[in-house]
Amino acid sequence: MGLLHGPAELVPISSSGHVAALPWLLGWEISRWPGERRKELEVALHTGTALAMLLVLRDELVMRLTPRRVALLACSFAPPAVVGGVFERAIEERVRGPRWLACGLGVGALALALCDRAAEERRREDAGWVDGLCLGLAQASALVPGTSRNGMTLAAARARRFRRPDASELSWRVALPVLVGATALKGARVRGAPERAASLAAGAAAAFASTLASVRWIGLRRERPLWPWAVERAALAAAVLAVSAARPV
Repeated sequence: MGLLHGPAELVPISSSGHVAALPWLLGWEISRWPGERRKELEVALHTGTALAMLLVLRDELVMRLTPRRVALLACSFAPPAVVGGVFERAIEERVRGPRWLACGLGVGALALALCDRAAEERRREDAGWVDGLCLGLAQASALVPGTSRNGMTLAAARARRFRRPDASELSWRVALPVLVGATALKGARVRGAPERAASLAAGAAAAFASTLASVRWIGLRRERPLWPWAVERAALAAAVLAVSAARPV
């Protein structure tokens, strides 16, 4: 799961969705774990990925914060912080299961395909507080399983007519505070058992290593059309629905 989480986090296909779908499709025991044990694994994998992205995007941490950039980051951080802090547990309890996962994957695929048709007119330096709010709302929507933070922010930036490379850089610029904050919040809520510490640490280490390796292989800039990622998401959604129909849970 850690090896899968790294590359899946870097492309707009929903890393959490794939980490949830794979064991369920293959019938692994992990898919039947109680909620708290699955949450432990999710926190471990996100911790490894977050540490890797802090290393990769370290220049963003020391960038010169102009008023325009502060407004962008503040407006992009507020919606997911509020929605996540208030509604995350309710969403986790009520919006779950393979059909919800397939729905999130499908909605994200449609958003990518439609929004990527927008004109490529703007550069990341043009981004202001309105763009930040749109990106923040996109990040908040990613609390629904399968939608993907990367995918929804890419779609939002393209809908705002940013060029694909600038849209991908904006996506990661606003993601870093949310990724670190969400991981810390989830970690504070989880109380892991000591006997699972070694396996969780192994998962975090695998996610860290696979993220760093994937940055070199995949990169963070999306310059090509986004429709292939939409097709991949739609195919996974179809597979989840097909298996769900044949094997109800």
